[in-house]
Amino acid sequence: MENHHQKAINGFSKPTDYSTAGKVITCKAAVVWVPGEPFVMEQVQVDPPQKLEVRIKILFTSICHTDLSAWKGDNEAQRAFPRILGHEASGIVESVGEGVMDIKEGDHVVPIFNGECGECKCCKSEKTNICSNSGVNGFKKVMTNDGKSRFSTKDGKAIYHFLNTSTFSEYTVLESACVVKIDREAPMKKMTLLSCGVSTGVGAAWNTANVQPASTVAIFGLGSVGLAVAEGARVRGASKIIGVDINPDKFIKGQEMGVTNFINPTEPGKPVHERIREITDGGVDYSFECVGNLDVLREAFLSTHEGWGFTVILGIHAAPTTLPFHPMELFNGRGIIGSVFGGFKGKSQLPHFAKQCMRGVVGLDKFITHELPFEKINDAFQLLIEGKSLRCVLQL
Repeated sequence: MENHHQKAINGFSKPTDYSTAGKVITCKAAVVWVPGEPFVMEQVQVDPPQKLEVRIKILFTSICHTDLSAWKGDNEAQRAFPRILGHEASGIVESVGEGVMDIKEGDHVVPIFNGECGECKCCKSEKTNICSNSGVNGFKKVMTNDGKSRFSTKDGKAIYHFLNTSTFSEYTVLESACVVKIDREAPMKKMTLLSCGVSTGVGAAWNTANVQPASTVAIFGLGSVGLAVAEGARVRGASKIIGVDINPDKFIKGQEMGVTNFINPTEPGKPVHERIREITDGGVDYSFECVGNLDVLREAFLSTHEGWGFTVILGIHAAPTTLPFHPMELFNGRGIIGSVFGGFKGKSQLPHFAKQCMRGVVGLDKFITHELPFEKINDAFQLLIEGKSLRCVLQL
């Protein structure tokens, strides 16, 4: 059998020395010290995994708008610095803590911010992918076991965790509930996208909305998540996929994912929902709000057909805020729901989705617009800020 230490991983030679198990690892990480200031490449110390924890060697990581929001410190209540951000990645398991049974050293994995413990009432229900123990939590900044961080500076100062993952580091420690084992033949660079954006968007179309063949869809916001919704709707056979975005360049990219019509809300004319209802004979069957803006959410809701229209909220809305419509408006038969991680149960359902992507059911290549070395992380963030990238993948 080929030695893991020498095996080339998807074309990249990534030696992994398992003799580090149980020891503190010193490695490179991109640390945010002050909100909105550039990432600083630091030598950090990463502790061994404790009970039901896993330490991963990160091979690739990419950048999502949620990372951008946390970097800027948009939600003051969720601020915690210094911090290692990042939640889209792929890597190899370096070591596991006590009690971890489903993952072992050398496994190929992707981290997930919305974990699946498999034990709580929600995990045992087929009705939700929420996890009471390891679900997404923007306020969480330390590990559950002991309330401490596994990251520190050389002089012992704690560096906080982010979204159960903290992937902007050569090594990271996660709860085992947030680690998904994938096929060893899967291309790791592409699998990085399954940690958040693509799974969230495609899953929203497949799992949350259950888009049907020949149905009509409107997507508000054509970032990575919105375009992943389009890809999911295209695969399901939607007859019309309307993309709404203030950046006309997004329509060019959107056409690759199946977007058939484009509306720029800044152009003069009728409100967006009226335009959509005109071209779809009364409204779309499904709308997806991927912006995190109340005005946009109302347009998305009103763009659906009376009687059965269904709106899925994917945008992250700053708290506190309330839904922008009167309860009586729901009496017209429209529905609305929020979706986390596209409704996927990470550990039990994501491996199958990864195999579907390997077969080309969902085209992951289309989402990777840029690739840079890890040291260029500040350049990657600037690409996202300027709207020039969907996903910039960083190689560690």
